[in-house]
Amino acid sequence: MPVASTRSVALNGIDGHLVEVEADVSQTLPGFVIIGLPDAALGEARERVRLAASNSGCALTDRKLTVNLSPASLPKHGSSFDLAIALACLAAAGSISATSVRRVVHVGELRLDGRLRPSAGVLPAALSARRAGADTVMVPAGNVAEASLVSGLEVVGVHTLREAAIWHGGEFARLVQLDHDGSNPISDADGFGESSADASVVVAPGEPGLRVGPGGDGAVQSAPDGDLSDVVGNPDAVESLIVAAAGGHNLSLLGPPGSGKTMLAARLSGLLPDLDEEASLEASCIRSLAGHPLNGGLVTRPPIESPHHTASAAAMIGGGSTIIRPGAAARAAHGILFLDEAPEFAPAVLDSLRQPLESGTITIHRARVTASFPGRFQLVLAANPCPCGNYGVRDSECTCPPTLRRRYLGRISGPLNDRIDIHLAVNRITANQLRVADEIPRISTADGRARVEAARERARARLKTTPWRTNSQVPGTWLRHPDNRLPYPTVRSLDLALERGLITMRGFDRVLRLSWTLADLGLEPQPTKEHVGQALYLRRGVSS
Repeated sequence: MPVASTRSVALNGIDGHLVEVEADVSQTLPGFVIIGLPDAALGEARERVRLAASNSGCALTDRKLTVNLSPASLPKHGSSFDLAIALACLAAAGSISATSVRRVVHVGELRLDGRLRPSAGVLPAALSARRAGADTVMVPAGNVAEASLVSGLEVVGVHTLREAAIWHGGEFARLVQLDHDGSNPISDADGFGESSADASVVVAPGEPGLRVGPGGDGAVQSAPDGDLSDVVGNPDAVESLIVAAAGGHNLSLLGPPGSGKTMLAARLSGLLPDLDEEASLEASCIRSLAGHPLNGGLVTRPPIESPHHTASAAAMIGGGSTIIRPGAAARAAHGILFLDEAPEFAPAVLDSLRQPLESGTITIHRARVTASFPGRFQLVLAANPCPCGNYGVRDSECTCPPTLRRRYLGRISGPLNDRIDIHLAVNRITANQLRVADEIPRISTADGRARVEAARERARARLKTTPWRTNSQVPGTWLRHPDNRLPYPTVRSLDLALERGLITMRGFDRVLRLSWTLADLGLEPQPTKEHVGQALYLRRGVSS
């Protein structure tokens, strides 16, 4: 019999590669072999596929089946190849149309009863298929809305393997599946029964591009927690939040318990503009890989991640022995990574953020594969001044010896601190500040966001001929180029700080970026010496 083939997608991070799934039926002893560098989960597809086909009424041939996943040098992992393997085997046996199977990309994991389980990573898989030139993809019915976000792609959603086989021209008798007590048929909504052949969901291709909707559910895409006007008695902190949001700068909050560090960090998200199309797509693909629902639309708001201080390096960055999953830092791409009680994190976990903060990319190496994720996020650290939290607090006694205080804050390494643009000291408000709070005008989140969007638009216009869109992304070599260099009188204080060892060369560049953000907020064509001085002040720490 001739070899039948179809296609599936092997994901490596958020990037995918089309894999040709070939099946051959030979006149030898019965058997089922999968070759082409599969991992353990994919190797177990033999039993899942055989039992799923048998239990759904379209049993595989009893001759020897050989399935090859090509290219053989590409590592393949996971159970999302099940549907492609099963349909290639059925096509090789002549049970369904080999021509129909060949033109469709198949993604989905099979249950033993023949139903298809919704899979993680369907959005990046569908996007990779579209970019590789495919025009039709078949996925589990539960993933249709997600796959349909990729326009220009016909999406076929099926509930069962039998339903998929019928869609490809197979002629199978009516199948009734009994529920667990053996009495009642499972409804057609589960993919069984006489109407299962007509139960598939087909979404026709639309215009090229991406369908953007109100993506996101509670955990990562929640609405901003409160309004900026809730912040009382910390005007410098509010202004620093706006500066951080306007330029995409990293922020550190240092203060005693009850000073409002977490409250301030929670309100930063409301100041950030909506994601552009490229960032929205990357954030949505990562969310899909992480197994979170997209609720019918791409992610449009910057994601927020706040891992617990017991998180490991793999939980923070991402990892896995075979299937590499995104960690908290990758899930925070184009958004905010908030580390509350930062000194309580393991130093190695904190230092694992240094490379993503510098390059904007998270790269995870394993023996046979290297996966990359977007890693451009705003890092927000919050810390107490000492373990007991009372150091420097008026009318409170600190019980921590100096060596313990130094060791506590020293858990945040110097190289990581050097990558923080704004160091903000936050104090507790006094009773008098609380009493007169309503008499002092306070900026709202809506007003602050308008200022942020105006500043970002100015930065975008200035950087339109470059690959960068925010000031935090601009490299120091570009800022110090003769065409862009600020005059010496403007940066004199910054030069003196570098000569005296008060800042590093990395800190020098970060102060320049911060100066440009302050100029954009001040509607100035370029930074003045006041902007540079203020940026240096923010860099070295502000007490509000």
